[in-house]
Amino acid sequence: MQVQEEKRGKMKDNEQTLILEGNVWKMMWTLSWPAIIAMVLYGMNVFIDGIFVGQFIGETALAGITVVYPITQILNGVGTLIGVGAGSYLSVLIGKKDFEKQERLLGSVNFLVIISCIIVTVLGMATLPFVLNFLGASGDEMMYGKDYITTVLYGGVFWIAGLAYNMIVRAEGRMKKAALMMGIGLIVNIVLNYIFVAVLDFGVVGIALGTNIGMLVYTLQFMIYAAKGKASFKSNYLSFKSVSEDKKQILGLGFPSLLMTIMYVIQMFVVMYSLKSYGNPSDVSFYGAVFRLFNLFLTPIYGLMRALQPAIGINFGAGNYSRVSKSFKIFALVAALIMLPFWLIAMIKPELMLNMTLPERIFTGEDFENFRFMLGICPILPVIFMAMTYWPAVGRAKPAGILGMARQLFLYIPAMLILPKFFGITWVYKGSFVIDLVLVVIILLIVMKELKELRTKEAV
Repeated sequence: MQVQEEKRGKMKDNEQTLILEGNVWKMMWTLSWPAIIAMVLYGMNVFIDGIFVGQFIGETALAGITVVYPITQILNGVGTLIGVGAGSYLSVLIGKKDFEKQERLLGSVNFLVIISCIIVTVLGMATLPFVLNFLGASGDEMMYGKDYITTVLYGGVFWIAGLAYNMIVRAEGRMKKAALMMGIGLIVNIVLNYIFVAVLDFGVVGIALGTNIGMLVYTLQFMIYAAKGKASFKSNYLSFKSVSEDKKQILGLGFPSLLMTIMYVIQMFVVMYSLKSYGNPSDVSFYGAVFRLFNLFLTPIYGLMRALQPAIGINFGAGNYSRVSKSFKIFALVAALIMLPFWLIAMIKPELMLNMTLPERIFTGEDFENFRFMLGICPILPVIFMAMTYWPAVGRAKPAGILGMARQLFLYIPAMLILPKFFGITWVYKGSFVIDLVLVVIILLIVMKELKELRTKEAV
């Protein structure tokens, strides 16, 4: 029996050996390129959603789904909470060869998915009228926002489960498999969005339905993957049996990700409030267009984050601290280099991308200036994102949570409430740039100190 478990614990390919012993640059490339492709596809999907809305429905519809966008991020946040927590926990368990805890992991994951989905759906439906009224949505804008988010919430369980399951596959080190699963789901999403919106004229409901079905495809793929015994760890994919220790580990390691999402949602609400209070309706749709582009540019970082998690978690669990340090530096550098050429094109010719989502808008010099400030921080953001991956992966959730909360509560939210009121809407974009620049410097100093301590620990 023990022999069987050990055979099961060994990865069916050479990825774990590569993570633990292989050349770090080769490891980075092998793990990263599938994740980068998958996340770029995801970013393109969000961007293409915006194109469908802008081209086939209109600017008012884009403003409507932008207003309720923070609510969709709660679903993503809960899925990330469970996925990051379970993935970080699993990576360490793989490094330690703890087969017993690996086997019971999915039961706790499934239990958390169901409970969290019920909570989010009930709260989302109950607070929707308040959210729309608070943000000043009215008329067609309110109608679009309500129709979109109501449909999304009906499929919320697939958002949470799909994201969590995909992160578990990544935590095994199986980036190609995780990317293939995501790619299939995203292609389904994009195709259905075209059918529902451009052909069947379902409007924003069609956008939401396409996304829901895409998330369902994520979920089903993992269930088939686990049912066929393809996972590197023994598991019962239909189990809902939870263990207190496992839930504590999952929630504890994933909590910084959820906290970041909550702070991000609050940030979005504050931005929407400022845009509504001190700007005009077109400012909301413009911000929505720029924000989608911003997320598209960050997708290579998201891909490298997914690859970095098992690279750090498995090596940390095995006591390979020098590889942890080297991995962090290489992944952060490569993320910046990948982003650079696309970022330069956007900085030089912002109208090329803005015209795709806002085809009828006549852009001003101030619009382009705001666009450049919003995206200006992108080349150095890898430091923040890699750090937010590093800390949970080594079992230290607090630094990520504290810094994320401090950014929002003490810097971003006050700035977004005060600066636009006195200096205009442009400071929504300028303020964000300055705040993230300060945060990059702080995080870089902290992480470099910790990595130095890790190298010293291994040397001893």
